[in-house]
Amino acid sequence: MTSTCTGPVAVVTNLQDPTADLVIAELYDRGVPVVRFDAGDFPATLSCSARIGGSTREWEGSLRTPTRLAGLGSVRSLYYRRPSAFAFPHFDPQDARVAAAQARYGLGGVLVSLPGCLYVNHPNRIGDAEYKPAGLAAAAACGFHVPPTLLTNDPDEARRFIKAHGQVIHKPISMPTYLIDGVAQTVPVTKVSAEEIGDSVAGTMHLFQQRIDKVSDVRVTVIGEQVFAVRIDCDLLDWRVDYSTHTYTAIAVPERVERAVFAYLAHFRLVFGAFDFALTGPEHADDSWVWIECNPSGQWAWMEPPTGLPMTAALADLLQRGAP
Repeated sequence: MTSTCTGPVAVVTNLQDPTADLVIAELYDRGVPVVRFDAGDFPATLSCSARIGGSTREWEGSLRTPTRLAGLGSVRSLYYRRPSAFAFPHFDPQDARVAAAQARYGLGGVLVSLPGCLYVNHPNRIGDAEYKPAGLAAAAACGFHVPPTLLTNDPDEARRFIKAHGQVIHKPISMPTYLIDGVAQTVPVTKVSAEEIGDSVAGTMHLFQQRIDKVSDVRVTVIGEQVFAVRIDCDLLDWRVDYSTHTYTAIAVPERVERAVFAYLAHFRLVFGAFDFALTGPEHADDSWVWIECNPSGQWAWMEPPTGLPMTAALADLLQRGAP
């Protein structure tokens, strides 16, 4: 595709991000300049200077890495993936907290207010959409079939919900990095019975949801105006725990479900979303699609080789085009 934009695409992510690697390679092949950095590299190998005020109505200045320099006003699009946290190990704990706050609201504040920039996705919108209760409410309002769900820290409420709905699962509401022997772990969805609910439930919020009798799972990845749906067939309650058992098939999305998908993205002002559905019947039937969640920074690249869906190209198209 062609674009009138000449500025760089900024990619904000950690060094170990193979999904970003694919997109950057595609942009390089097209001759599109890219500036990649990890916010966690600040201030060691990333610096920023930004000016505004007086006759200056938008941020002027630059971002600098050891090999790249990007003017703040020239960034055509910003691909916000999975940057690492700010860290100041050379400071004492209290000073490190203060420095991290200045970095988050200073550098972070500049990055979320670049002039004329397309965000995929905007960091603040990602933050809004990562609240599971907000996602559940938006999904219900957009017309998705949402399983009966309870959020609570009341053990008695949890037991009553489980008894009322029979088969129930427990799932994390949010999951920070959880390491075992230095390896990040996936915390799986698990089945739960009323007898397993103890007083420890009162210690924090929990999410309980009626278990769906599914025939398969579906991951729907929306990139701009393009929709890519992949049926995931396996025998697991939570398909994320073992990818070796899966088969993948590209499928079509029913029109009503597609309308709801775009309504959901518009609600949170997102241009990218990775939606998960449980399929309870024929894939062409609207009522077979049960909404599970939408990840505004979800993974997608591993599904491209077995299906042939051009998701890398679609994302590169979006970033290359920039803001309307």
